[in-house]
Amino acid sequence: MSLDKRVAELRRRQAAALAGGGAQRTQRQHEQGKLSARERIELLLDEGSFEETDQLVTHRGTDFGLDRLRIPGDGLVTGHGRIAGRLVFVFAQDFTVLGGSLSETNANKICKIMDAALRVGAPVIGLNDSGGARTQEGVLSLAGYAEIFLRNTLASGVVPQISAIMGPCAGGAVYSPAITDFIFMVEGTAHMFVTGPDVIKTVTHEEVTKEELGGARTHNQISGVAHFLTHNDTECLQAIRELLAFLPSNNLDDPPLRPTADPADRLAPALDSIVPAASHLPYDMRDVIHAVVDDGYFFEVQEHFAANLVVGFGRLDGASVGIVANQPAHLAGVLDIDASVKGARFVRFCDAFNIPLVTFEDVPGFLPGTRQEFGGIIRHGAKLLYAFAEATVPKITVVTRKAYGGAYCVMSSKHIRTDVNYAWPTAELAVMGPEGAVNVVYRREIEQAADPAALRQAKVEEFRDRVANPFLALERGYLDAVIQPAETRRRLIGSLRMLRNKRASNPPKKHGNIPL
Repeated sequence: MSLDKRVAELRRRQAAALAGGGAQRTQRQHEQGKLSARERIELLLDEGSFEETDQLVTHRGTDFGLDRLRIPGDGLVTGHGRIAGRLVFVFAQDFTVLGGSLSETNANKICKIMDAALRVGAPVIGLNDSGGARTQEGVLSLAGYAEIFLRNTLASGVVPQISAIMGPCAGGAVYSPAITDFIFMVEGTAHMFVTGPDVIKTVTHEEVTKEELGGARTHNQISGVAHFLTHNDTECLQAIRELLAFLPSNNLDDPPLRPTADPADRLAPALDSIVPAASHLPYDMRDVIHAVVDDGYFFEVQEHFAANLVVGFGRLDGASVGIVANQPAHLAGVLDIDASVKGARFVRFCDAFNIPLVTFEDVPGFLPGTRQEFGGIIRHGAKLLYAFAEATVPKITVVTRKAYGGAYCVMSSKHIRTDVNYAWPTAELAVMGPEGAVNVVYRREIEQAADPAALRQAKVEEFRDRVANPFLALERGYLDAVIQPAETRRRLIGSLRMLRNKRASNPPKKHGNIPL
């Protein structure tokens, strides 16, 4: 074959790869509210930065008519590019080619870029839109999934892994996103489930739609599988770019710095009156967070799941911090199973990637009840305790109001290696609230009193004055200082500057055994 013919053949194959499943199928994709695989990559990455790999790879199957469906790229676009100038690796499933189904060669393409990402220390982003394993290839496609799962596991805690579910993702395919660090889902087009509605109807006789079973809202609000809910492909891709701005490229790098004009010594006077005088009244912990972080900007993670605990990223002095906060505006900020798991996963991610942790604590305890106990609140609550205790990044805690019982210990207390612990004057640190404590300690005396109600109230006030305050903890060194709320930002930034060169490690071991 002459050089001219080879060049012509190359261009023909490249054109076929760029066309994917053809104009008609691409149009159908658009009609469903979805972008094509290449359009998604173009929006995700910096303009002109994408370098494609394995563009002309095709499947090896010849059975079941596959030999007539050899499309260059085989329904998967892979490569690397830049986001805000930083290197990332990306793969995007092309639903217009054999439904984006995973073949042996598809899996090899994904594994190839994951291996490259690990070698050079760069994030991996997967844009999922696939009908699942390619049935015609049988066990070869299943083996491909297992190879991907292995690399997801090896890359965990080494480079950030982000999954965007932008179409169907079912069966074994769901386990790769499940191992990654963050899952984005697009409302209306994204679905994730191990078994679909038809199988469920056959086996359990339950009637359920795809949206109810595995839609974006289901996994953001109920299951907690997903971390972000977006309304279209464009919003999803922009949110991924936003998230990456807080994260380092790998576990050896520090998070990126973003210069800010927000003064480090800025006061937040509104915080001096944000906690209600009555200890049972709610307030929104997000207002505290927004008042403290740079430019009032907080990027929340899992906003719709376990709303009694708020987690997400902010910046202090231009540097990324992970924020964990009880939410008094929902279930009084109590810790339950979902909140514990949500917090533990976030804390462990931040620790793996050198992101300091700031905790705002207002917690009355763990949620009581048979549902929680039977569901394993002991095991799940221990996950959050384990995560905070294991973390070696700089850790700072601010007790804004309640810190009761075992939840006091769990929420990054001094006793589990937290570096700096502050409390506001409104803080109450005790085994339990004054009302409950009085009922335990003075029950018989109150029952025998001439005026039980008056004596109970007097004992509650006495307990609050003597025990439910920050001063006993301050005397013992469990708190480093009681600070004015308005000074919180200045104090946090000062502590983070002091901790900038912190070095800490855990005892040598293969790995711990977190209570899963």
